Amino acid sequence: MKKFEKVLIANRGEIAVRVLRSCKELGIDTVSIHSSADEDSIHVKLADESVCVGPAKSALSYLSLPQILSAAEITDADAIHPGYGFLSENKDFAKMCEEWNIEFIGPNIECLSSMGDKIESKKIAKEANVPTLEPIYVNSLSDDDILNSVREMGFPVLIKASAGGGGRGMKRIDDEGDILDSISILKTESKNAFGDDTLFIEKFVENPRHIEVQILADKHGNVIHLGERDCTIQRRFQKIIEESPSPVITEKTRSEICEAAVRLAKHVKYDSAGTVEFLYDLNTQKFYFMEMNTRIQVEHPVTEQRCGVDLIAEQIRIAQGEKLRFKQSDIKFQGHVMEFRINAENPKTCMPSPGLITHYHRPGGIGIRVDDFIYTGYSVSPHYDSMISKVIVQADSRAECIARSLRALGETVVGGISTNIELHKEILKDSNFRENTYNTNFLSEKML
Repeated sequence: MKKFEKVLIANRGEIAVRVLRSCKELGIDTVSIHSSADEDSIHVKLADESVCVGPAKSALSYLSLPQILSAAEITDADAIHPGYGFLSENKDFAKMCEEWNIEFIGPNIECLSSMGDKIESKKIAKEANVPTLEPIYVNSLSDDDILNSVREMGFPVLIKASAGGGGRGMKRIDDEGDILDSISILKTESKNAFGDDTLFIEKFVENPRHIEVQILADKHGNVIHLGERDCTIQRRFQKIIEESPSPVITEKTRSEICEAAVRLAKHVKYDSAGTVEFLYDLNTQKFYFMEMNTRIQVEHPVTEQRCGVDLIAEQIRIAQGEKLRFKQSDIKFQGHVMEFRINAENPKTCMPSPGLITHYHRPGGIGIRVDDFIYTGYSVSPHYDSMISKVIVQADSRAECIARSLRALGETVVGGISTNIELHKEILKDSNFRENTYNTNFLSEKML
């Protein structure tokens, strides 16, 4: 078993700060990387060492494999934590880390490859006896075969890019006349965005909730789950609010969906923190595998607060070769937790709103956690994702969590730029949200 002396964090923003804190608590030195635009970022100031890896453009800095690996080599880092986004699920990056004798803090390369492919992962899920929606594999069919298959499946359907993620490379189709043109456009978009034009079509679930299960798996075959998160409040497939436990599933379904996630992780010999995502059909009360995220998730604090487990620290311990410190029976769940993604964006148009933060006040009080990287005088860059903070709220019940969340969001002040804080408040006050009578179409139908 190895012990990391120094970890390079190949990311930016709040996740870089989050990883850095766990490393420090484990007694591990840290190296931050940054672009020229992020020189004044908190993650640069808090790290033991920092290296500029390029200009503001992500392709030349945070996505530059040679630059990042060179930074690891010159600082003698023996491991790299990729955070989420950027290179976190890039099998080529993991392979290069292996070749450079640097530990990639994430799952083995085989899992990155197989579970990162949406088509392959569905085949594997089916092998593991995990419920799936039967897909139509577009690239291997003629236009006539595609049309016939979709007619048989019935509308609406969803076209997906196999290599897509974060809501990109997806389109709902309600009419036969839109299929072939949409496939052509999505193929081009997917090739440009992901380097892969492989598409598939599956039945669109019209009344769905989005439920995911957090798992931890070590290199010795031990796998546990840490409950589920409900991520149904979304905008264009991008999550806005996450909560745990899901307020719509029964204990029987909760047990089945968590067991399915563990079964899949064991089947693929998974060995890190990961998340298995499912669609839950409110009409039939059945769930279906969507994909597996082979990395830490933006919403991981929801699980941490509810279980009292530092998922980043456990991820690092697993990468060091340690056995899981918990059995399934050790995981205890407490209360209700919600996470609110605070984005620098126009609350009406949802367009990014970069600029100088003239003043910033975090919420406080019992049950409140804030993961951020901003401060008064910080300038939010136009070059990266618009999320600037996450407000995580815990209370004894869902109703109390909603009340506490409204109070916390009311205390949150970000001056000088626009944010989506008011949108969060509107959602919390909405009767459909409070009574759980909503699905993933909530925002598009009700508010945006």
